[in-house]
Amino acid sequence: MVTGWVTNGTTTLEAIVNPINAACHKGFVPDRLYIIENPKVTDEVARAVDLATEIVDAYEGDELDIRITSIDSELDFDRLYAHTREAIEEVHEDDGEVAVDFTPGRKFMSALAFATGMRYDADHVYYFYLEDTPRGRLYPSIPRTKSRLYDFTEVL
Repeated sequence: MVTGWVTNGTTTLEAIVNPINAACHKGFVPDRLYIIENPKVTDEVARAVDLATEIVDAYEGDELDIRITSIDSELDFDRLYAHTREAIEEVHEDDGEVAVDFTPGRKFMSALAFATGMRYDADHVYYFYLEDTPRGRLYPSIPRTKSRLYDFTEVL
């Protein structure tokens, strides 16, 4: 069974990889990563893909199949929406389980990812919450009492 992870690129590496690590820690280990990038975040996305691959490997997951959607502008709302919708549909067509992470990205990217995940019945719609923790820390160094991975398919 395919397990897909759908997310946005952003300038903050930790916002991309910490939710993946937290999900793996809870037992959701993706084998397919869908990530969208634009010219402003290409380098961070490349670093995040490398680190996500290491994280999945550490949880003894299958080799991570990377699916990058490149857009010219972060304001390409149609492609942002389509990126998430098409990924959900593709994983469901493969009888898989899909998680949409709306933690990283600008607010409108997160809003589109959240709404699309809920509308198209993603199995999980995740947000990684940090409480009083300095930014810039990777998941293993964040106290478990100061972070939480919310699944909005369970919360709402």
